[in-house]
Amino acid sequence: MARLNLLEETRFEKLPVTVYKNSKAASLAVAARIATLIKEKQEKGEQAVLGLATGATPVQVYAELVRLHREEGLSFQNVTTFNLDEYYPMQPDSAQSYVTFMNKNLFDHIDIKRENINIPDGTLDLSDIPTYCMEYERKISELGGLDFQLLGIGRTGHIGFNEPGSAPNSGTRLVTLDDLTRRDASRDFGGKENVPTKAITMGIGTIFKAREIILMAWSPVKAEIVKKAVEGEMSSDVPATFLQLSDNVEFVLDEGAASELTRFNTPWLVKDCVWNSKTIKKAVIWLAQTVKKPILKLTEEDYNNHGMAQLATEKGPVYNINIDIFNQLQHTITGWPGGKPNADDSQRPERAVPARKNAIIFSPHPDDDVISMGGTFIRLADQGHNVHVAYQTSGNTAVWDDDVLRYIEFATDFTKSLNLGTQKLEALYNETRRFIAAKKPNQIDTEEIRTIKGLIRKGEAIAGARFAGLPDENIHFQDLPFYDRGKFSKVVSYEDDIVKTMELLQQIKPHQVFAAGDFADPHGTHKVCFDIILEALTRLSKTEEWTKDCWLWLYRGAWHEFEIHEIEMAVPLSPQEVIRKRHAIFKHQSQKDLPVFPGDDAREFWVRAEDRTSETARKYDELGLADYEAIEAFVRWKF
Repeated sequence: MARLNLLEETRFEKLPVTVYKNSKAASLAVAARIATLIKEKQEKGEQAVLGLATGATPVQVYAELVRLHREEGLSFQNVTTFNLDEYYPMQPDSAQSYVTFMNKNLFDHIDIKRENINIPDGTLDLSDIPTYCMEYERKISELGGLDFQLLGIGRTGHIGFNEPGSAPNSGTRLVTLDDLTRRDASRDFGGKENVPTKAITMGIGTIFKAREIILMAWSPVKAEIVKKAVEGEMSSDVPATFLQLSDNVEFVLDEGAASELTRFNTPWLVKDCVWNSKTIKKAVIWLAQTVKKPILKLTEEDYNNHGMAQLATEKGPVYNINIDIFNQLQHTITGWPGGKPNADDSQRPERAVPARKNAIIFSPHPDDDVISMGGTFIRLADQGHNVHVAYQTSGNTAVWDDDVLRYIEFATDFTKSLNLGTQKLEALYNETRRFIAAKKPNQIDTEEIRTIKGLIRKGEAIAGARFAGLPDENIHFQDLPFYDRGKFSKVVSYEDDIVKTMELLQQIKPHQVFAAGDFADPHGTHKVCFDIILEALTRLSKTEEWTKDCWLWLYRGAWHEFEIHEIEMAVPLSPQEVIRKRHAIFKHQSQKDLPVFPGDDAREFWVRAEDRTSETARKYDELGLADYEAIEAFVRWKF
């Protein structure tokens, strides 16, 4: 019976999928399987032939294999490895080289024989690559093929560097990288223009021959492409779908990466549900969006035809369900994000008391506040609340080098106009020009350049916060140490960041904390900044009475938005407020036109923000609620 239930739950999935609570648990399980394979081969006196991947996904697997070697004596003397791919051209000692990556994360810390390590050569002459690729294939075949192949998945659906258009029988070869793949790699190279346009990759046909294939994916960022790979039709547009042809493949996911699979996202389509308030709300909104009707016009037939007959039977009549969900959505809407004074707050997302709240908006980068919740920011200030903003990092990574020279030139000319000495400024300018002219991709800036870039963004942030209505004393620059420290070391402690955040919170004693909850931020800074805030609040909650009356609200930035069923506070904006928000964003001139790291969206940040909030308003309207110009959305996080 259990097996039948599992088949029903997974009937949309075309290959085996195992889901773990988080990436660490999944990585430990995969590492244990690799260790078991190595030991079994050792007992037989055989070589274990492993296909290995690079990127962020397998890092925890490699860390566990290193631990098993150091602490439990796992030997790699009988292991031969073949890496999936390498950029072309690429020097092996480059910071972006997969040779460097593998040495740093695995090979330098285990007892593998160097002659048993195989990584595609990014230094070859173009004419030598076809012969080299044939030799790579021959070496794998001579060893009897791959026993185990570890894979990640790119957002184009590529495995290795087998981009859309790759054939299922393809072998090791030189390929041209997809533009999205290059954009995703841009941060490692200091800009997309520095990312190689080609790579040498093991082919899908070669991967297929492995006796065991594990594809790993973590976080909601990968959820959409995982769904296509697991549930979609086979297509060269999504090369990972060809893994459906293999009997030896398994997808290993964390809950975030699995979140779009049908059995998790819309479970009522595959099994009977335990209908709680969250599931009902999500299902009814999904149904309305699917059949393109306002919630109050949904019928019993709509429920029955879309897998929700059980809900209609257990909780109906359906019109009562519709009214309840409609009312819940209506109660999320408020023009008073700090609470409406002297009003009944029983059906409002925020408390009426105290009428004047202490609020702090934490902004991971110096523009996330106005991009993500600029309208609400302005509304809070206009309505008389004691609003503070805290810029958690300097954001100095995202400033063009040209801007540094322009600002030094300005400082020099201004100093000259005052008849002051400019010798030090001119020396700094010449030194900076020399550094920038010789600067390598992703090379860390000098301390002086980082300072200037940080000051550029600081000035913009002050201008934006002032425009929103804040006095200067309510504008805080935390400059959390992890941000610059992380440029020099991947082993980072956050203790001093947490302490600084606790001190600021203790100073303000806020009734409201607004924090970036966009954990799909491709650079990861938002998640780190949120974890620091959460830890600070958690520690303070053990001793500080004011924390009992402190609510933590999450906003999202220009990357993604909350789903409608998740939203707990929806702040509508008028056309005039949208324009005011736009002007606040415009204060961040270094991020206009073409930011250094735009992600995979070519639109400017202010355009993304307006499109995002107008889309949320449109969805509320289509569900049968009022038609607003824009809506900024928030979710409450209980700590």
